[in-house]
Amino acid sequence: MESISMMGSPKNLNETFLPNVANGIKDARKTTIGIIGSGDFAKSLTIRLIRCGYHIVVGSRNPKLAAEFFPHVVDVTHHEDAVAKTNIIFVAIHREHYASLWDLKHLLTGKILIDVSNNTRIDQYPDSNAEYLASLFPDSLVVKGFNVISAWSLQLGPKDASRQVYICSNNVQARHQVIELARQLSFIPIDLGALSSSREIENLPLQLFTLWKGPVVIAISLATFFFIYSFVRDVIHPYVKNQQSDFYKIPIEIVNKTLPIVAITLLSLVYLPGLIAAAYQLYYGTKYRRFPLWLDNWLQCRKQLGLLSFFFATVHVAYSLCLPMRRSERYLFLNMAYQQVHANVENSWNEEEVWRIEMYISFGIMSLGLLALLAVTSIPSVNSALNWREFSFIQSTLGYVALLISTFHVLIYGWKRAFEGEYYRFYTPPNFVLALVLPSIVILGKIILLLPCVSRKLRRIRRGWERSHVIEEASGSAPHLSPERITVM
Repeated sequence: MESISMMGSPKNLNETFLPNVANGIKDARKTTIGIIGSGDFAKSLTIRLIRCGYHIVVGSRNPKLAAEFFPHVVDVTHHEDAVAKTNIIFVAIHREHYASLWDLKHLLTGKILIDVSNNTRIDQYPDSNAEYLASLFPDSLVVKGFNVISAWSLQLGPKDASRQVYICSNNVQARHQVIELARQLSFIPIDLGALSSSREIENLPLQLFTLWKGPVVIAISLATFFFIYSFVRDVIHPYVKNQQSDFYKIPIEIVNKTLPIVAITLLSLVYLPGLIAAAYQLYYGTKYRRFPLWLDNWLQCRKQLGLLSFFFATVHVAYSLCLPMRRSERYLFLNMAYQQVHANVENSWNEEEVWRIEMYISFGIMSLGLLALLAVTSIPSVNSALNWREFSFIQSTLGYVALLISTFHVLIYGWKRAFEGEYYRFYTPPNFVLALVLPSIVILGKIILLLPCVSRKLRRIRRGWERSHVIEEASGSAPHLSPERITVM
């Protein structure tokens, strides 16, 4: 397969089918493009092409009925007439209807057929739709493209990630012409080389949150575990110990205790694989050795883990703001006030508790603000406006600062209760103690990597230094290239 590259417009072509391009074209007449099919995608594609100055001819099995759904400037006719009037044809029909064009094989010779079809399942057929179309019409120039664009994007115009169009073909000239056509439609064409890549292109629209499955499963598993853990400690324990019914805490209080633990754990999982990767490079003394598959997949899912952490933190804030509005909380305040009056206590001010809550809320707000900054900079449109150093500073340096502040937030919440026996119900540690385990490991690992003796060596390794070279030079043996050094991670 040819390497993936962003293709420019070919300068060595003497002719083109595209209007208004600066490559020596002097004919101002509208270029005609054909579309086989009259479905929703064909209608949206027609509107987009007309806006860009093309003349469209649509081939339909029932042209009289189909003409009612197209603009009046569109020539809606039979398949045979449409094929004869143009040299670039969009094949906007399903795979099972390709054979209906067999009688037009002689008219399709030497013409560009752009296959925009998709399947309903990944790898549904042994060969791709574009390869099947090419086998039916070997004398035509089949190009795969525009299948990742929805009819909605065609009508409203491409924006952000929806601007990318993947294109492949065995004919270089035809591929370049379709690439230039995509540019005229304000899309960003990405050349994937030969037609053998069409199978991969056809699978792209069928992928559903590929990189999200693992992080979502981890988040749901953590939430389920900590919810059950809090339920047993805060609801079951009082009921068993004192016959006290606290089941009303399940909808809000138990959920709100679960959310921050999951959020800080997911945030720790964002930066833990980076520490493991650094330790891996330090252990082997090279950056050219491939990471294990599980670590490689973990590194690719860090963005998703971070966004899920931000989601749980935001929901935690919303639940916390709702705590004083509960009827149960009002009853508790009234009972405390009555007990204070009954005990003849005029002033219940507790300086230590006041400072604890003030710092607890302050650190929580700061950590949420930093998480919001991390989430915003992960948006492609914002990310593209930053250079690598700026992006690395925000995602790495400020990310560790967010984790550190979140850890302080949890520490201040726990305060002295980690050392009081009454909080170890059923001989289990409080929730905040479990929440501190993973962040403490990550912060400690980062401090170790920041030590001068460790950071200096790691910096040398990432600049290309290898421990094996030092050993080979000391022993006087010739360096031996290992296959594991082919891929630079």
